[in-house]
Amino acid sequence: MTSQDFAARMQTVVDKQEIYDLCCTYMRGLDRLDKELVLSVFHEDANTDYGFFQGPPKDFAGFAMQALNDHLANHHMIGQMKIDVEGDVAFGEIYFQAFHRIVEDGQEKDLFIAGRYVDRYEKRDGVWKISFRAEVNDWARTDPATDQFFKDTPNSLRGARGKDDLSSRRDELRNR
Repeated sequence: MTSQDFAARMQTVVDKQEIYDLCCTYMRGLDRLDKELVLSVFHEDANTDYGFFQGPPKDFAGFAMQALNDHLANHHMIGQMKIDVEGDVAFGEIYFQAFHRIVEDGQEKDLFIAGRYVDRYEKRDGVWKISFRAEVNDWARTDPATDQFFKDTPNSLRGARGKDDLSSRRDELRNR
């Protein structure tokens, strides 16, 4: 392998890692209800298609924050990722599972949705961002909420939104 081939392969690895980081940032933004964090992963002229919502990221981010705000909790997780880099354009199929604690008819329920993001990314001025994102849902289910773990362990650390979550309190983490 030539040094040029090696450098090209290493650049592809770096590009894929940067795209992976975008996907993690997007999920964190949804879970922490951080609109600016969600917007940070998209190019300003990007577009989205979630089926139930189509439009620019700024409109989607507002829509998502309003929809998720009514939930008691959210937890988005990324699964396997297939990212194909073609120069300064890349295509991705990103598997996800999303947990939503909702209240329906006065009862707490757990809504699970799993699917894939089908994305196009573009590297502009050396920075990767999403230029198009579609959400393809593969399955969903709603179950009655059962939280025996939290009843049995009331002192367990619980996730929170925004700056209340432990992951947002770096100074506190530095001193633990």
